[in-house]
Amino acid sequence: MSIIRLQTSKLHYRKLGNGPRALLAFHGYGQEGHYFDVMARTLQPDYTVYAVDLFFHGGSTLSKADQPLTKTRLQEFVQALLEKEKIERFSVMAFSMGGKFALATLEKFHGQMDELYLIAPDGIKTHLLYNIATYPGWLQGLFKRIVLRPTRFFQTLGWLERKRVVDSGLVKFANWQMNSQEKRLRVYRSWTAFRNLTFDIRNVVKLLNQSEMEVTVFLGKYDQIISPKRLEVFLKALRKHNLVILNAGHTHLLYDVASWLKNHRRSAKNL
Repeated sequence: MSIIRLQTSKLHYRKLGNGPRALLAFHGYGQEGHYFDVMARTLQPDYTVYAVDLFFHGGSTLSKADQPLTKTRLQEFVQALLEKEKIERFSVMAFSMGGKFALATLEKFHGQMDELYLIAPDGIKTHLLYNIATYPGWLQGLFKRIVLRPTRFFQTLGWLERKRVVDSGLVKFANWQMNSQEKRLRVYRSWTAFRNLTFDIRNVVKLLNQSEMEVTVFLGKYDQIISPKRLEVFLKALRKHNLVILNAGHTHLLYDVASWLKNHRRSAKNL
């Protein structure tokens, strides 16, 4: 494992494989860089995967001085990684929350990027719950109280599920991600520390349409977290892209994509 240190914050990443093409990989919430192990094996012998631990995950830490994380600060970490590994051109792959890190990288380094692989990416259209949790003032405080005393929250969520106001898959995901105080604190810290990682999607579309970059998007047909419908407007605005919709949900989609690539890689336009 390698480390990038900027003052008192540090970014851990794993170097997987030894192919000639560099791929920066950003995992989803509750995961670590090693979740790309299977993907890296699938992409051999063409890629070297630099699998980053997002802050508050794995070995990466974000000091209070760097909170909330700015896009400029994140881009400084990426620049330091590129310089350390002597990378001039590279591709990016991101799953779920890692999509925010991918989009920040795109804004700064689009001229050096060859490919962008988005797997059910966050950052394009966020959830109402996320906006509430990161909104300044009393709503953020309310979410913190939910993190520390979750009983009423889960009771309410269960009631909404029974009334069919909230999808059962979304409830199951919330229960899994928040079933311990440690997990709930990571939710709170991640969501609030990353609240400045927001994007003008019109500008993102413009950057992609003006570039020669290959864009591939993987979505799960049954994904209730980042559903295909949530990305419809974004995808329609792109001049060209490859879209793959798998018969899958959200949680294990990264592995589902690796399996799909293992079987379809030769017939795919890229990868």
